[in-house]
Amino acid sequence: MTWHLPHLLPAPLAQILFALSPTVWLIIGFIGLVVFLVLFAIFARYARLWIQSISTGARVGIFDLLRMTFRKVNPTVILRSKIMATQAGITEEDGVTTKALESHYLSGGNVPLVIRAMIAARKAKIVDLDFKKATAIDLAGRNILEAVQTSVYPRVIDCPGRQSKRPTLDAIAKNGIQLKVKARVTVRANLNQLIGGAGEETIVARVGEGIVSAIGSADTHAHVLENPDRISKAVLARKLDSQTAFEIVSIDIADIDVGDNIGARLQADQAEADTRVARAAAEGRRAMAVSQEQENIAMIEENRAHLVESEAAVPKAMAEAFRNGRLGILDYYKLKNVQADTDMRESIAGVGSSRRE
Repeated sequence: MTWHLPHLLPAPLAQILFALSPTVWLIIGFIGLVVFLVLFAIFARYARLWIQSISTGARVGIFDLLRMTFRKVNPTVILRSKIMATQAGITEEDGVTTKALESHYLSGGNVPLVIRAMIAARKAKIVDLDFKKATAIDLAGRNILEAVQTSVYPRVIDCPGRQSKRPTLDAIAKNGIQLKVKARVTVRANLNQLIGGAGEETIVARVGEGIVSAIGSADTHAHVLENPDRISKAVLARKLDSQTAFEIVSIDIADIDVGDNIGARLQADQAEADTRVARAAAEGRRAMAVSQEQENIAMIEENRAHLVESEAAVPKAMAEAFRNGRLGILDYYKLKNVQADTDMRESIAGVGSSRRE
């Protein structure tokens, strides 16, 4: 059977084709070859990915893969993430669409990490994590997969931390005895507070503060040594995990040792300080007494000088009295007798007193 071109094509089109020159036919053939090669190159590049998409039910067409390339999106990353989600039972109804994955990729997010986190959350069946929340946590700079793993398998944090300069938490009970404590805090990630919530350092600081406060409120260190769990109960009752990215599961006292008697040391230091103050005050009083004594001695010497001066004025007064006739010889001798009698009486009184002694 022979086919004739005029019978297969309409008459006007057949006339146009017969009117074309061989050069035009050559150009048309070259263009067709180029188009064929381009289509073949596209098919060869995306055929493997497209086949994977069809075989796994990811529903990503070959033109979608081509469009990703033009939008500077890595089609391999998007397709493999979509395949992981599909195989794990996460469908487009859960928000995991091709456009959503592309949008998160263009936003700078880690698409495979988000999908693995959602798969881990779904397999665990105890963590509620949707695609929007997962992408928001990922764009916030948090490791969403690590957060999900911490939610499923709680993590233990040492308090004080391993990077701390002090190996223990030092606290003092009311009786002045120092206790050195090491604690371990078991936490799980709180996905609802992961964005904007405080980190691990805040948990360590709050727990340390709570332990020091709990020990400080104890009457004696013996009560703490007898019941270390009272520290855990007191710290847990304060809700230290509020506004943090973690939820405290338990606080366990790993080690507790008795330190120095800080109260006795402080009392001894206070007594020493009081002694120094008393010595300083006594020294001040002694200096004041010595100063007063010197002032009294100076006053005695001054009065003695006045006395000598007054005694020196007596003969002058007597001579003046003799010249004026106010004092006679008999009066003078009577005065001398009275003075001699007074001296005798004083000497007798002095001798008698010395005998009695």
